[in-house]
Amino acid sequence: MKAPDWLAMRAGGLHPGLDESTWMVTLNGQPLYRLFAAPAKGRFSCSVTQTNNGKRLDGGKDYASVEAALEGGLVELRATLGW
Repeated sequence: MKAPDWLAMRAGGLHPGLDESTWMVTLNGQPLYRLFAAPAKGRFSCSVTQTNNGKRLDGGKDYASVEAALEGGLVELRATLGW
């Protein structure tokens, strides 16, 4: 999986988590955000969490698949960070 350009421009990366429904977002090699896709009412949601304090940054949207939820989580993270 490749980090989107907006993330790579800021020395960021995207790495698999413990399973296929988790991605770690790194900046300068440090894992700062965790994206986790979970079932939600027959669809999927993506929780976006800061790893240092557990603060949730997502808006609670739902998506059709795990992959779409993780991609949507990246979009939500980008919007939250203002990038």
